[in-house]
Amino acid sequence: MPDLSHLTAVRESYDTVAAAYVGRVPPPTGLDPVSRRMLDAFAELAAGAARLGPVADVGCGPGKVTAYLAERGVADVFGVDLSPAMVRQARRAYPELPFVVGSMTALPVADRALGGVLAYYSTHHTPPEALPVVFGEFRRALAPGGHLMLAGHVGDGEVVRPTEAYGGLPVSYASYLLPPGRIGDLLERAGFVVDARLTQEAGEGSGEGSRRRYGTFLARTPG
Repeated sequence: MPDLSHLTAVRESYDTVAAAYVGRVPPPTGLDPVSRRMLDAFAELAAGAARLGPVADVGCGPGKVTAYLAERGVADVFGVDLSPAMVRQARRAYPELPFVVGSMTALPVADRALGGVLAYYSTHHTPPEALPVVFGEFRRALAPGGHLMLAGHVGDGEVVRPTEAYGGLPVSYASYLLPPGRIGDLLERAGFVVDARLTQEAGEGSGEGSRRRYGTFLARTPG
């Protein structure tokens, strides 16, 4: 089992910045058109596979993307986040939706219980050697024919270790900016069929993250 000690730094950092994060990170309606369309495509796929089970927004933060999926027709959606402070923010903002504290390394669901998994800018804090654990967990939780969307920062293998974020608040996590091809390979090794992959260059997106490249993957479990 790979070292999962990074989870402590991620949890503590996002507990610290949770309130500031809500005000600084835009909802999906404020994203660039391409990113928004990719989310819409996933919502359509997940809604069409509703018979397979609910959709988990893994690393949901304050719930803005979870709520967006619900507005786009994903009737049975819930959020999971490692940070209790983030989950409190989500529950306060969207009391009609369920949010739970949990880790993407051990999702609180049975095998093959989900029709969809969204990991939206939530896996880049995972060291490369631990990604097979995370992707394997997504694979375990998804029903045959279930859909996965993974989006996040990508790069050429560099590691970014900020000491502050979201208005100068202290953080201790790292961001691992892997090449898109490596992420795609890891998804396929975990048993996914990758149907689409998109790379957006720095400056194409919106918000603070536009200084970095983005990668988005739409994948599914074999039916």
